[in-house]
Amino acid sequence: DCREKRRKNSNLPKIRQRHNAGKGQPVDMWHYLIFLWSYCENVLIIRTQSSKTQFCFVIVANFFLFFYLKGGRHVDYVVDQIVGKLIEVVKKKNKAGVSVKPFQVKNHIWVFINCLIENPSFDSQTKENMTLQPKSFGSKCQLSEKFFKAASNCGIVESILNWVKFKAQTQLNKKCSSVKHSKIKGIPKLDDANDAGGKHSLDCTLILTEGDSAKSLAVSGLGVIGRDRYGVFPLRGKILNVREASHKQIMENAEINNIIKIVGLQYKKSYEDPESLKTLRYGKIMIMTDQDQDGSHIKGLLINFIHHNWPSLLKHGFLEEFITPIVKASKNKQELSFYSIPEFDEWKKHMENHKAWKIKYYKGLGTSTAKEAKEYFADMERHRILFRYAGPEDDAAITLAFSKKKIDDRKEWLTNFMEDRRQRRLHGLPEQFLYGTATKHLTYNDFINKELILFSNSDNERSIPSLVDGFKPGQRKVLYTCFKRNDKREVKVAQLAGSVAEMSAYHHGEVALMMTIVNLAQSFVGSNNVSLLQPIGQFGTRLHGGKDAASPRYIFTMLSPLARLLFPAVDDNLLKFLYDDNQRVEPEWYIPIIPMVLINGAEGIGTGWACKIPNYDTREIVNNVRRMLDGLDPHPMLPNYKNFKGAIQELGQNQYVVSGEIFVVDRNTVEITELPVRTWTQVYKEQVLEPMLNGTEKTPALISDYKEYHTDTTVKFVVKMTEEKLAQAEAAGLHKVFKLQTSLTCNSMVLFDHMGCLKKYETVQDILKEFFDLRLNYYGLRKEWLIGMLGAESTKLNNQARFILEKIHGKIAIENKSKRDLIQMLVQRGYESDPVKAWKEAQEKVKEEEMQNLNDDNSSSSGSTSGPDFNYILNMSLWCLTKEKVEEIIKQRDTKGKDLGDLKRKSSSDLWKEDLAAFIEELEVLEAQEREDVLAGMTGKPIKGKVGKPKVKKLHLEETMPSPFGRRIVPQITSAMKADASKKLLKKKKLEFDEEFGGTPIEGPGEELLNTSGPVIKTPKPKREKKEPGE
Repeated sequence: DCREKRRKNSNLPKIRQRHNAGKGQPVDMWHYLIFLWSYCENVLIIRTQSSKTQFCFVIVANFFLFFYLKGGRHVDYVVDQIVGKLIEVVKKKNKAGVSVKPFQVKNHIWVFINCLIENPSFDSQTKENMTLQPKSFGSKCQLSEKFFKAASNCGIVESILNWVKFKAQTQLNKKCSSVKHSKIKGIPKLDDANDAGGKHSLDCTLILTEGDSAKSLAVSGLGVIGRDRYGVFPLRGKILNVREASHKQIMENAEINNIIKIVGLQYKKSYEDPESLKTLRYGKIMIMTDQDQDGSHIKGLLINFIHHNWPSLLKHGFLEEFITPIVKASKNKQELSFYSIPEFDEWKKHMENHKAWKIKYYKGLGTSTAKEAKEYFADMERHRILFRYAGPEDDAAITLAFSKKKIDDRKEWLTNFMEDRRQRRLHGLPEQFLYGTATKHLTYNDFINKELILFSNSDNERSIPSLVDGFKPGQRKVLYTCFKRNDKREVKVAQLAGSVAEMSAYHHGEVALMMTIVNLAQSFVGSNNVSLLQPIGQFGTRLHGGKDAASPRYIFTMLSPLARLLFPAVDDNLLKFLYDDNQRVEPEWYIPIIPMVLINGAEGIGTGWACKIPNYDTREIVNNVRRMLDGLDPHPMLPNYKNFKGAIQELGQNQYVVSGEIFVVDRNTVEITELPVRTWTQVYKEQVLEPMLNGTEKTPALISDYKEYHTDTTVKFVVKMTEEKLAQAEAAGLHKVFKLQTSLTCNSMVLFDHMGCLKKYETVQDILKEFFDLRLNYYGLRKEWLIGMLGAESTKLNNQARFILEKIHGKIAIENKSKRDLIQMLVQRGYESDPVKAWKEAQEKVKEEEMQNLNDDNSSSSGSTSGPDFNYILNMSLWCLTKEKVEEIIKQRDTKGKDLGDLKRKSSSDLWKEDLAAFIEELEVLEAQEREDVLAGMTGKPIKGKVGKPKVKKLHLEETMPSPFGRRIVPQITSAMKADASKKLLKKKKLEFDEEFGGTPIEGPGEELLNTSGPVIKTPKPKREKKEPGE
């Protein structure tokens, strides 16, 4: 064969003498050899794609040609470089997550090697395996990046990826049984249908429930329709989004594997042919979840699971859902069920006497009784909703909701939804709902765009804060509960979490709620600039980024003195409070006196959108608000973190460099006294200083020793290194060498505006100005409210004083008269019905109507009367006739009148300035106390107000402070940083241009604190809880 002929004709110098046909030019021996080989083997030249799944190589060693499979160290030396690079490329593109080993990559490549080895040695006379060590080759072969790039683009990677997909599919197929079984074992909690897997399997339905309690409800209902054709299996929460999951995740996911095994699904089948459905154990899947947004998400994930793997099943009506009432209205023996809140609201509008009906809300399937379960299943036609495939628009809708590639389309999808909802609210139009009385079936497109979108929007609401108060719902619920409790003494965090869940109808895990409370109280560098709760106990430090907080059972908290100065109680009267399960809960948003979203920053990742806003200096923001109240433009602001001693410098538009502090103490010593924001002390020591001390495989040790003198609030590393290495490090830049600079960008400032719509803000000034306009308007509303309240109170006091004086002077006689006569007399003499009560009733009229609409228990509001109310006069005690009491009431009347006059003379700006002054005054008091406490702790002195000797060993202040002899290294912005910033700005502008003219820019979660030199310092990420906990 060709191979044997080439072996015999291995005298390469002869080949070198060949000339190109008719042109008299020498032919390159090496390329001619490869040409001959590729001609016989039918493969491409140099970097080739072969149908043979076996590693082959051709070697020209010392002018002799070898073709063999054993190879040698010279082959390994070259091939390992190629395979290593190819594996890196494959890993990035390997979405299946299948592990790829070097020998598997080798099976997809042919390698031609031309080498000259000095004194080669072999393991046998056949010279098939060279054993000489690479260091003795006499030369080196370092392949270039250009070579690797060409190798990656020649088709080898695609060949490997195709093999990876084939292998993944083969492994998945092994998980599926190709034989239909009438009985299956080993699946906990499965109640299998009696006919499943038999000749009537197509008539069987598997009910997938949301948890064990829902399974109990379904089993109760099966008592009506029988167990022969219905099986029940409970899901443990939400299943994987298989469209984006790795092969390993799918293989190891017990939930998915159990569903496949129960139903009898096979990955290798498409089920396009209806006859293939006969191989299944169940002909349908019925989804039975709570009628809330998380229940909708579970439905969507199951639909996505089937659509991604077996889209043809959707065309055969394979999926359906079982719906239960979310509200029931009953009167006498009549009972009405409603399957969505908008449907219930529409019924109330058209039912004049709806208050006479008894209303019961069903939050989940667990609310229903066994008797009600039997009623549901007895009326299967009403509660079973079939999913009907309507065409390509259904496929597009499912892909839109669950594919990572559709992130920009999802953003537009949610934006359109929010705008539509805003318009409906503005015009008093009802919300859309799916499950009307006549609903029997549903298209996948309708489900995605009318039901699942509510979950996606809710996901954003739970993950992205409001511009107005800077809170996510969980944080707002905590503050609402603290305001309502108004504790004067500290309370355990765990107990407060339980109280929040009770008072604000919190429906998620209390562990996440406890972490939200802890986060609101944290005050270390990189957390909050202004803590709204007091951290009484160990709430975490900068050593571990707050992860070192004590258990919520052992730490206490209470409202900070600043909380009510930032959120004045008088403004609560202007807020729109929400209702959940017929319970008044937190407001839509609070209205602080300064934008808290800038004070404490914000981070969150929702669906299609993400938010990242750094902290800003409290006094700078207060000063800018004052400037705007005076009609001036706000000054530009840089990010700022409380007690951060480093530097934050502007690099470009919305781009900043955050630098720590480093000092050169002597010829072989440096001190690190500050780290970049959110680079935690312990992480820095383990990931930066330890590798520098011990060295790595690629880099030798840089420092000889380091010592730690930091506390829980300060940083101080004293680092020793040789004089030569210190000089080299200083020349390269100490901030760069010690990784003391990170970058911070503000390109994802996405927030909910006051109308509840997501909005992206380009600059911090845009956020400040929008907040300013809204807050100034609410100061006007507050002034109107106060004028009305003070006017009513002044009138009330004036009437009380007048009545007492007329009684003393004998102008009024009330003895031995009926109540009716007294009221008639007061009316005739020009006395007003209780003015404060009348004013409050007018103010609360809208809220009362809203509450009565929800509180449908036929109860009347307390204190209501059918006529004038003069109790505020007639219920005064005899003590009010004494001289002292008369003088007191007259004084109160005059004071109230003066206050009313003063208020009328003030503008909205004046009211705002007074609030800002009070806040700054209290802030200075608290900061002075914090400084005193820190100083006392560092010197070992007892803290003021506490007696007894300190139990801790005395610390010397000098140990934790920077050396007075150190030379501060000024952080520099290098040309490389500027070039990188310019690239990011150009990329951003290009994306904006593409968006405006038809492009679709990617809206990422915002850049984290990236290291500008060397590897990123990796901070351990907390485990993500079930969503709410986006806090």
